[in-house]
Amino acid sequence: MIRSADFLLEGDRRGVLLIHGLTGTPMEMRLLAKGLNNAGFTVYGMQLAGHCGNVDDLLATGWHDWYASVEAAADRLLKKVDHLFVGGLSMGALLSLYLAAMRPEQIAGIGVYGATFRYDGWNIPWTARLSFLLPLVKKLGLGRSRVFLEQHPYGLRDERLRTQVEAAMRSGDSTVAGLLGNPWHSLAELHELSKHVRRLLPEVTAPCLVAHANEDDVASTWNADQVMRGVSGPAELLLLEDSYHMITIDRERRTVIERSARFFDGIVPADDTVRAAA
Repeated sequence: MIRSADFLLEGDRRGVLLIHGLTGTPMEMRLLAKGLNNAGFTVYGMQLAGHCGNVDDLLATGWHDWYASVEAAADRLLKKVDHLFVGGLSMGALLSLYLAAMRPEQIAGIGVYGATFRYDGWNIPWTARLSFLLPLVKKLGLGRSRVFLEQHPYGLRDERLRTQVEAAMRSGDSTVAGLLGNPWHSLAELHELSKHVRRLLPEVTAPCLVAHANEDDVASTWNADQVMRGVSGPAELLLLEDSYHMITIDRERRTVIERSARFFDGIVPADDTVRAAA
């Protein structure tokens, strides 16, 4: 099913599927998408199941639903392209890795942006660090109405952009900047997804560009290390010094765009798609 916030930027026969994070929106991938499209790629920014609505919409879904929507989006993009790349931010990075583990023959390369197996950044309160208990809380039927509110600086070092994003979140329009808080039960689902992805990392054979902020306020570089150590395919690490968690839109977004385009092009050059079409 094509969702309301999905977007498609037409390019050559190399496709990039971009996946946003938990409680997020495809808008957080839009600048990266435009940059990759300018470099020649066809780019599909997808909306995860249950997202871009209200809290009840999100709570009606879990990680299996989120991943099913990723598979459906990949299938739609594969009808338009010969080579498929996938990239995701935060939880979207985990879903990208999961897709690559489940479909190794289809994924040419992966952009792993701010991977979040656990919330352990410098701005995470100690209560949120107990998120490993949330699956049990959910199983007991507790805490359905509870949320962890997003904390200043909202994953952004860029103060001007931070002000805009905070205003959008508080406006109630979740299609622009996502929800203001993370429901406990949704975080429990993320915890379960994290366990599955970490176990399957050795099944990831496609080349990975692992981009992470050194001062990530949400997820420490421990998360990037898990990817670098865990995947079987070649992995390239890009550490960013002037960004927080939202690296696809923060101060070093141009670096992320340029390195991503170069990385994907190094795997499948544009000339190859031209020759194949000839």
